[in-house]
Amino acid sequence: MELVDAHCHFDFPEFDGRREEVLARARRHGVSRLVIPGVTRRHWQRVVNIATSQSGLFYCLGIHPWFVQEHEQDDLGILESRLAREDNRCVGLGECGLDRLRGELSQQFPWFEAQVDLAARLSCPLVIHSVRTHDEVHGVLKARGFHGKALVHGFSGSYQQARKLVDLGCFIGIGGVITHARAKKTRDTVSRLPLESLVLETDAPDMPPEGVAKGMNSPEHLPAIFSALAGLRQEPPEQLYEQLLGNVSELYGWVQASGVRE
Repeated sequence: MELVDAHCHFDFPEFDGRREEVLARARRHGVSRLVIPGVTRRHWQRVVNIATSQSGLFYCLGIHPWFVQEHEQDDLGILESRLAREDNRCVGLGECGLDRLRGELSQQFPWFEAQVDLAARLSCPLVIHSVRTHDEVHGVLKARGFHGKALVHGFSGSYQQARKLVDLGCFIGIGGVITHARAKKTRDTVSRLPLESLVLETDAPDMPPEGVAKGMNSPEHLPAIFSALAGLRQEPPEQLYEQLLGNVSELYGWVQASGVRE
């Protein structure tokens, strides 16, 4: 079984000094690839360095809503220049988006809208952070006329919200939340969405699955998320993992599972 972690902050300090060990364990558990999102300009190069250090690692670059105040307008031009480079390891723009629980939405909106427009201009997949703002994210994508590939990562909203995003062409990121029995709304949502819209992720070191301590999540726990998803779906596990692999390949522009860009 081949699994792909579509969203993992493998550059974060929590992995310092043990990346090779964690990656080796993840690979033994069937995790063949992972995508590292960038969240702030000052750490973009760190993301690139780590993602290009070994095969099977890929990256995105973006400006996260938590850190918009650290940036100036010129950073959008720098972001565009970096994304426009010919680099097979760069597979998207992100992480960008909106967050109702941290910062001011009024300050986040212009940065999100600008990055949506940039992704459209570059025909670049978009990786979206959305916390209690799924309706607003949907509104921005629709208003900006975005028709590219997009991942709404770490989704924990209602079925109705997810369905609206899926109908716009978004993929829905499925993480450790579904391993927790108390997450009834998200588990119900994931059980009902079209399989073609789902993508696996860990969001490590955050969003830990059941039984994993806060801040200790890692890509090696992706199989536990897959198992939880299999328990919520009607499809056989073989069909499930094959479709998930196809979904993430479609999202990030990997032509096929055996033809991964290195």
